[in-house]
Amino acid sequence: MDIKILGTGCKKCKKLEENVREAVNSEGMDASVEKVEDMQEIMEYGVMSTPALVIDGKVKSTGKILTAEEIIKLF
Repeated sequence: MDIKILGTGCKKCKKLEENVREAVNSEGMDASVEKVEDMQEIMEYGVMSTPALVIDGKVKSTGKILTAEEIIKLF
């Protein structure tokens, strides 16, 4: 599974990344987690508000901090 957190490095983006890593670890998943801060790459996903969560190339959430439990449901 390929997971990307899109954001400029703000506090919300960092919290989402932390929650994603917690969700992956709690499920024992084999997933790559990448933080994307490049605005050009973020725009390529059509994301207008960050943080955003992308799983396997599909935008699953924008503009909010999901909890680890909410993220697990998206897997």
